[in-house]
Amino acid sequence: MAATVKMYTLSTCSHCKTTKKFLSDCNVAFDATDVDLLEGDEKQLVINEVVKYNPNRSFPTIVIGDKVIIGFNEKALREALGIK
Repeated sequence: MAATVKMYTLSTCSHCKTTKKFLSDCNVAFDATDVDLLEGDEKQLVINEVVKYNPNRSFPTIVIGDKVIIGFNEKALREALGIK
């Protein structure tokens, strides 16, 4: 079974858009949360989640199984997902 892919993104972030496109082009299912579109308590809860994986709070923060990838890094994504 493939690892779960969870992404924390910003709706205006070009690297986030590139990462989403890359995963879609590779037919990888993922769950993306646009943090900047959340409000109030929900936004704070998600930011707290992001900080657990990435204390710098930079985007995208991508969690694949037990691996965390910060930013769009095609090589790291391919390795984590087992894509040639």
